[in-house]
Amino acid sequence: MRVILVRHGEVEDAYKNCYNGHNNIGLSRKGKSDALALAKRFENEEFDLLYCSDLLRAKETLKPFKQAKDAIYTEALREKSWGRHEGMSFDAIIAEGCVKYENFKQWIEALDGEDYRAYIARVEEFFLKTLPSRKAESVLVITHAGVIRTLFSIVKNISLEDAFAIELPYCSAVVFDTKKQTFSTIK
Repeated sequence: MRVILVRHGEVEDAYKNCYNGHNNIGLSRKGKSDALALAKRFENEEFDLLYCSDLLRAKETLKPFKQAKDAIYTEALREKSWGRHEGMSFDAIIAEGCVKYENFKQWIEALDGEDYRAYIARVEEFFLKTLPSRKAESVLVITHAGVIRTLFSIVKNISLEDAFAIELPYCSAVVFDTKKQTFSTIK
């Protein structure tokens, strides 16, 4: 199965570099423009299935795609919830003084919201069990950077810290070959 993973478009400046989690925020003007360009890039692609996070920024990324009418919207593709830290930047969380950064693992476990192990299990369940059971050959998935990076961690057997260091720009697309368990960038 060929799965095209798309990170949603750029969000408004106030939400860039923040732990947005389940915040239902939309795209910036540039994000909408980039989504339109990406839709044009894929306008002649045929997809057996199309999945999208049910959050607004993912939905707005999908909106200009001609295939959008066939989308299945799901909470399974949501970013990790950060609880009361949602919408806050790293610096703002540190400034609160409640959580200190010691290392990556400690940090993600110290922030409240969805348990990270449950989040990883949710990503793994969707991509390694739900999708393969659908018997499709070509799938488009519009989701979030954290979901894609978590999938990298699972498939490549690398730490979350290493996976989260991988650059993944807004509105970028990556192909996941489920048979070969490999990733490649779409230019």
